[in-house]
Amino acid sequence: MSLKNLNKCIDIKNLTLPSLHQFHQFSNYTTQPYFPLSQSDVVHCKALKNGSSQYLNVGNSILDLYVKNHNLANAQKLFDEMPQRDVRSWTILISGFSRFGDYRTGFDCFAQMLNEGIVAPNGFTLSSVLKCCSGFYDGLRMGKAIHGWIFSNGIDLDVALENAILDLYVKCGAFDYAERFFDLMDDKDNFSWNIMMASSLSRGDIEKCLGYFRKLPDKVVSSWNTVIDGFSQRGCEGVALELLYDMVNCGTKFDKFTFSISLTLLASLRKLELGRQVHGQLMRVGMSEDAFARTSLVDMYCKCGKMENAKLIVQILHQGIMKSRHTKTPSDDLKAQYIMWSTIIAGYVQNGMLIDALQSLRFMVREEIRVNMVTLTSMVTASANAGLLEVGQQIHSRVLKSGHKPDVFFSSSMVDMYAKCGKLDDAWSFFIQAETRNIVLWTTMISACAIHGYGEKAVQLFDLMRNEGITPNEVTFVGVLTGCSHAGLIQEGCKYFRMMTEVYDIKPGAEHFTCMVDLYGRAGKLNEIKNFIFENDISQFSSVWTALLSACHLHKNIEMAKWVSDKLLELKPSEPGPYIILSNACSDNHIWDKAAALRGSMQKREVDKLPGQSWIS
Repeated sequence: MSLKNLNKCIDIKNLTLPSLHQFHQFSNYTTQPYFPLSQSDVVHCKALKNGSSQYLNVGNSILDLYVKNHNLANAQKLFDEMPQRDVRSWTILISGFSRFGDYRTGFDCFAQMLNEGIVAPNGFTLSSVLKCCSGFYDGLRMGKAIHGWIFSNGIDLDVALENAILDLYVKCGAFDYAERFFDLMDDKDNFSWNIMMASSLSRGDIEKCLGYFRKLPDKVVSSWNTVIDGFSQRGCEGVALELLYDMVNCGTKFDKFTFSISLTLLASLRKLELGRQVHGQLMRVGMSEDAFARTSLVDMYCKCGKMENAKLIVQILHQGIMKSRHTKTPSDDLKAQYIMWSTIIAGYVQNGMLIDALQSLRFMVREEIRVNMVTLTSMVTASANAGLLEVGQQIHSRVLKSGHKPDVFFSSSMVDMYAKCGKLDDAWSFFIQAETRNIVLWTTMISACAIHGYGEKAVQLFDLMRNEGITPNEVTFVGVLTGCSHAGLIQEGCKYFRMMTEVYDIKPGAEHFTCMVDLYGRAGKLNEIKNFIFENDISQFSSVWTALLSACHLHKNIEMAKWVSDKLLELKPSEPGPYIILSNACSDNHIWDKAAALRGSMQKREVDKLPGQSWIS
């Protein structure tokens, strides 16, 4: 039956919905739904009522509508009731399960298709089911079986189907299979090369990724984006920058993703001048209105410390949105606005401009711009570092009034803020009320108890955390060792220091060694500290010597303090700390001539002491 005759069967005059012709226009496999769910149901009911649902093309179109509207349950029900099904029917359903993550059901649907033996799968069907195989346990074995079925049945492999097989092996970690299959492919497109480059990057094999890229016959913009972003994300910013230069020299035009990736890279490298050049290029090619590029531009200026430039971009965006309010503000503009303001607030926090961050936050609230938990978390962190209890409490109150459920990161920031502002009871209350507690939240509470001198409480929390099956990290051990140090728990501190290496295979860092030196120093075990330093070969850490020097001052051991001071000055001759501590130790023991000589030595070497500061005015 022709499409024209089929349209007559549906009685389109009485249907206030898109016609069947429009159904077919949007029957491609896109993840964006074209119709709301209620309309899909109405279309189905209308087709049932006028009898047009018996036609295969109509059934497939309605089936496609259900899938696009994420209603796989109704799609499955309609599929089961269809009097006849073709390869498109099976493919729509299988690709729907694949697209929305129900991989096992998609594979089972394909198995049912083969068992019935009425309809043979095509390349689209096989690509969809191969994607399903990469998403569930034992999927590699099933994927190999499908690959074998394709081979044994003489299915012609086009490049799209070969890419699906290649992608399956990569996602399942069968890299040897992927490399062999890639070498055997006669027809490779850019997507094939991108899969292999991304695979090499995921394993940290930089040389192999570069090798694939150099062999790539046609380096289109998406391939450049893959390698530049991949190297940038994995800490190889220098290599990524060189590739960006090569891309410019080759004359490949940037797309919106390239601009965003480039700005993110230049922000991490603090390359302000290059960032300005990219900004100028954005303006020239007319992409300065793209939301991704604009957000990356704001982030770049923030990380390079140019907050006025970042603020100007955000203000221009806001003014543009305000002008269009009388007509209709697109949801994308609203989303871009909230992301931009969140980015600039994070920039103010990173640059220590807390007042500006607070003003921006108040502006967002006043203009009814959505404020997410990430922004509020960064504000609480800034309040904690600045000791601004009232600001942190106001943010806490706003979260409660807005009905937001604090996530574990916000809870950790609140615990840290209350602890740093001297409100340990409030920090403890917030910790107890948290619905979920991960390693970050536990570590924050342990450290809070430690810095307030409640070493026994920090140890109890540490043991309770381990009993709940949460594995401590290196920061957690810093917290519990600090608690042991402040409480004089030498045996417990030594036990946890050994546990860190022997049980959790964590290599101690400078902070852990410093905590142990401080632990021994507070107990007056100065000779044990010397042995500890040389046994662990940690004489290169200035923080270790500083902790020992403080212990010498505490226990009035001037002779050892002089020896430690000399060691410390060898490492950092311009640091005022060793001079000050040793001078104070001499003054406390009434060795005035020595104290005066040290002060004179500071002036001679032009070592300046930082002035003291206080929050009390």
